[in-house]
Amino acid sequence: MSSWQGGPSWGPGDNGTPDWAALAEESAARARRKRWLMIGGGVLATAVVGAIVATAVVTTGGGKSDPAGSASKLPAPAELPEDTSAPAPSFSSVAPPPPPDPKEYITSADKDKAPITVDGFFPGKKLAMGDRVHTKGATGRTTDCATGTQGALGAVLAKNGCEQLIRATYSKDGVAVTVGIAVFDTEARAQKTVDQAAGGLASLSGAGVPTFCRGGTVCRRTTNSYGRYAYFTVGGFTDGTRVTAKDRDVFAVGDDLANFVFRQIHQRGRVQASQAAEAGL
Repeated sequence: MSSWQGGPSWGPGDNGTPDWAALAEESAARARRKRWLMIGGGVLATAVVGAIVATAVVTTGGGKSDPAGSASKLPAPAELPEDTSAPAPSFSSVAPPPPPDPKEYITSADKDKAPITVDGFFPGKKLAMGDRVHTKGATGRTTDCATGTQGALGAVLAKNGCEQLIRATYSKDGVAVTVGIAVFDTEARAQKTVDQAAGGLASLSGAGVPTFCRGGTVCRRTTNSYGRYAYFTVGGFTDGTRVTAKDRDVFAVGDDLANFVFRQIHQRGRVQASQAAEAGL
């Protein structure tokens, strides 16, 4: 019998018995070749995938692509003009003058030119100081300063050249206080008046306030000055009760009015100083 083409190889003598050893060796060889092909294909695939990933990293790596090639692709920076028609800002090296001192405008009649009126110093019908509200009563103005005083104060005002005396009375809960402002030509005359003061201001009744602090009744008096103004208070009970150191209500009303007058005089200076600054004087 002739051998079958493509079939198994038969052993010597062609006795029909397969050469099992040769067949086993041939099968093993085929298995090895197949395995190497599979391994080789996997390595090749891995290499291809790796190359693709590497390429993706290089081309999409958030600005870390080829530094040599990318530099040439960036747009050229814009050039700034060397000359411009706009002028450069300039700053003065001279410091601005300090604002005028408000007191400078109330120390003498030469600068204190604002009108002097009762309503200018004592506006409205009531005066609120904190939680205390005082009702305004009678007011008065005179160029004969002595007529609004008691005792020796009139002579002191006249001797130092008092130009006018303005008074206003305020009351609260049975307590009344009259406050007076004496106007002088200079600060020195006002201060001298305070230093020589004796007697006191005469109380001003009317407009719902009865006569008080007259006929020898003990009342509280204060004397002070600011700029060319001397100011005084006299206060007590409207029923004629004598004032003692324990009567804090009388002290509170008197202190409120003295404080208020000081502020009004200072505000007068502030307004005139501001006007002078705006006018460049």
